[in-house]
Amino acid sequence: MEKIPTDTGFHTPPLVAGGINPPFGGGAAMIFAAGLGTRLKPFTDKHPKALAMVNGKPLLQRNIEYLQQHGITNVIVNVHHFASQIIDAIQQNKGWGSQVSISDETDEVLETGGGLKRASSFFKDVEDFVVMNADILTDLNLTAMLQSHKAQQPLATLATSNRSSSRYFLFNEADELCGWTNDKTGEQRISKQAATFNKKAFSGVHVINSRLLTLITQEGKFSMVDVYLELAKSHVIKSFDHSGSKFIDVGKPDNIVLAESLFV
Repeated sequence: MEKIPTDTGFHTPPLVAGGINPPFGGGAAMIFAAGLGTRLKPFTDKHPKALAMVNGKPLLQRNIEYLQQHGITNVIVNVHHFASQIIDAIQQNKGWGSQVSISDETDEVLETGGGLKRASSFFKDVEDFVVMNADILTDLNLTAMLQSHKAQQPLATLATSNRSSSRYFLFNEADELCGWTNDKTGEQRISKQAATFNKKAFSGVHVINSRLLTLITQEGKFSMVDVYLELAKSHVIKSFDHSGSKFIDVGKPDNIVLAESLFV
């Protein structure tokens, strides 16, 4: 399949001259689908994790349709590992009913922070947008999360829950991000002090105000965790607790079976 390189690194299948289709109405979102999916081997030896099937539907389709349920129909997907398979699936299925653009990371996977920075011009005409991982499934009320974000107007709102994890974000009593901890290694990173730190597991769903894109100072390959911990020193980043919602990280083969019991 022919690719047309662009200064921004993204294009919309089918490819068009100029290659840029910024969001128009219907909200905007980015789905991170560039990862190598090493935990999902052997499937990812020949396929991208975003196309792993759950009850006959690939994860990417499920998350595009999930966003549609909350009024979001303009989506950009970053690609690296078996990128052509993702592009072909989007083209063949006409975006599963959404306007889907591609952020091309075939030369180098940029992780979550670098991936968002690469695609930042896609969001130049929107105030707030959603970001989510391709390999999670959830029924959290994204509409309520968006409403909470707009009411409180933080720089970003992070979906969290009280599920067990080895890594947690740390929030104060006002649900403002203060740090991060890895319970397995004992590592802790504190952005600002608080009387009490509340540990919450991050669910891989973000609502971000576009102002954040102008504040990212990192270059190349980097994580959104690093971005949030740096910006939390001087900006408000909030938690949206969705404990009680269905949620699963479909990152390894055993979890595909579990996902199929949760999501028809």
